Amino acid sequence: MINNDVLRSIRYMLDLSDTKVVEITKLADANFPIEKADVLAFLKKDEEEGYQECSNQVLAHFLDGLVFYRRGRDESLPPRPVEKRVTNNVVLKKLRVAFELKDVDMHQILADAGFPISKPELSALFRQPGHKNFRLCGDQLLRNFLKGLTLRVRGNG
Repeated sequence: MINNDVLRSIRYMLDLSDTKVVEITKLADANFPIEKADVLAFLKKDEEEGYQECSNQVLAHFLDGLVFYRRGRDESLPPRPVEKRVTNNVVLKKLRVAFELKDVDMHQILADAGFPISKPELSALFRQPGHKNFRLCGDQLLRNFLKGLTLRVRGNG
């Protein structure tokens, strides 16, 4: 899925201001170079003037920051390295951690979005890439997960 779409979805889901997106991104690394103007450019449609592609580095910092924003930072643990490449599987994992979701929650979220999947299909998404049962998370699955999570967070009204 396109990084800008993921950022747009999460921003809408949590009703975050552009300034809040910058603050959350900086939770992962206070020195990370991002400004409100960058966020505005990421949120534009790709045919709009001033559109800027959201890099893997920006999205990785935002997702890590989101985990700290939602759950707090455990100072006893060493900082985790920021992902170099953000795949749909990484986005799914980070959202699972940030929202403290269990398997049953994940199944319910996908079912609410009209995209039910089996237990083995779900667990395959969280395996290490080298594992024989690893499965790539497709755009459609991630899009439906974001839709279902938005329904859960924002309510159906």
